[in-house]
Amino acid sequence: MRCKTCHAKATVEVRHHNAAYCNDCFQEYFLKRVQHNIRAYRMFSPGDHVLLVVSGGKDSLSLWDALIRLGYRVTALFIDLGIEGYSRRSEDKCREFAARTGAPLQTVSAKEIWGLSIPEIARKTRRIPCAVCGRVKRYLFNKCALEGGFSVVATGHNLDDEVASLLGNLLHWQTGYLARQQPYLPSTHPKLVKKVKPLYTLTERECLAYALIRQISYLPEECPHAEGATSITYKEALNHIEAASPGTKLSFLKGFLKHKELFREYDGDVELRECSRCGQVTTEKVCSVCRLMERAQKRDSRTGANANPSL
Repeated sequence: MRCKTCHAKATVEVRHHNAAYCNDCFQEYFLKRVQHNIRAYRMFSPGDHVLLVVSGGKDSLSLWDALIRLGYRVTALFIDLGIEGYSRRSEDKCREFAARTGAPLQTVSAKEIWGLSIPEIARKTRRIPCAVCGRVKRYLFNKCALEGGFSVVATGHNLDDEVASLLGNLLHWQTGYLARQQPYLPSTHPKLVKKVKPLYTLTERECLAYALIRQISYLPEECPHAEGATSITYKEALNHIEAASPGTKLSFLKGFLKHKELFREYDGDVELRECSRCGQVTTEKVCSVCRLMERAQKRDSRTGANANPSL
């Protein structure tokens, strides 16, 4: 194979674009795709201060590297979920990247805020860890962005993540989620920061190739609580289809985004208000995270534990 751009020996094949690139040209391709996605949805501008959520994995670290190289003003945020061993290794990779590049990194710990780790909250409230994790992380993304004066929150969700989520929402006809699924979620309240996904057209394999070429040290392991998750099943199914018909994933997502208006009616108008306890935006008097922590606290009080549920 020859590089599509310079005709040197290719090292990375991008089958869904019927192309291949050498290491240098692939980096340019990756950066151009990220820049195109940012501009296509007007996610942010060079003057904005972006809060990038990082996990220590290849996707978020590759995005961090790309945004720095593209000249954006970025501060990374690592959320310590308190998952034994895994959280520490994840944070180490983020700190390693920050030290190597001189890029700013903030950390926040669920245990320090609420006195409980994500696994502990899940156990005490008898909920699936992934469900608790997602809710708490979204809460902290917004809280940290507001308190830090950031204009936008970016995450490292890639094409594989997006189409797996899309497939799951379609299979279960989660019309409310379908109405809101897009690479750009604008702010709909003064206390809600807009959220963006600059990697939404880049595959997991492309993010891996970029990380390897850039010699980014990342954590290769999955979260131990992700085992058996339906999203992994959806990804495997889509990978089989993609192998037989390259470009299916990208076509699937772009087709959905093109016809997304079909689901507009399911994005019902809701009254947004501030939580009476923590002040974060909610549709009810008390937000879901405060209610979650209250249940965990009651469980502790029955067992004699001493957790700190304050925000």
